[in-house]
Amino acid sequence: MQAQIRAAQRRAEQQVKREIDRVNRANKKAVDDHNRKVDAHNKREIDRVNRANKRAVDDHNRKVDAHNKRVVDEVNRRLGASPNVRYTEEERRLSERVHEAVALADPRDYDTFLSYARLDGEEVARELRDALEQRGVAVWFDAVAIQPGRSQALQMDHGLRKARSGIALLTPAYLAGRFWTERELGALLSKSTLIPVLHNVTFEDVADYSGILPDLAGFTTAQDSVSNIAEKIASAVLVAD
Repeated sequence: MQAQIRAAQRRAEQQVKREIDRVNRANKKAVDDHNRKVDAHNKREIDRVNRANKRAVDDHNRKVDAHNKRVVDEVNRRLGASPNVRYTEEERRLSERVHEAVALADPRDYDTFLSYARLDGEEVARELRDALEQRGVAVWFDAVAIQPGRSQALQMDHGLRKARSGIALLTPAYLAGRFWTERELGALLSKSTLIPVLHNVTFEDVADYSGILPDLAGFTTAQDSVSNIAEKIASAVLVAD
């Protein structure tokens, strides 16, 4: 009898073990199936996110490339419009400074104001004015803009308010301190868009002019033709509205 009981117990234990093994195998299979589905879902989701991110990055890069190309084209247009125009490092920095400031300025009637001494600067001033206007620059030039019979001071102040930049044509008479050129230069110096043009004076001469232009960045007819100087100024003061 006891042998039969032990045999029955063994059979029961074996059956329980088989059932446990079956359940474990079923659970493992269910877990494995679930994990495979999760892995497949995760892979699909990761692939989808990666594709979306790649598209976003590619779109961003295309926009950046297009923007950079426009910037490079604009810089090349402004700083290399003529194959005969060559910039010194100081001139390039001056052009960039002026262009950045002009680009932020409110629209004005004139692109630039040309300040000069009539005694020894009128001829080259007219030449520079003509060369600038040929390049599309709107120039406030007192010989044509100031109307007889009206206050010269008020008209000059009005012109300075209407120009986005200023050109100081520095000549020996200019540096001697004639009233109107002193007045004009004082107003122009309040701007970051002052462009000095030296004619028959040196940078050392300008440095002695009360230290009024400490960085001495500017263009000079001793090194460039008026036409080339006009090209450089035009590229600095003209911006797309």
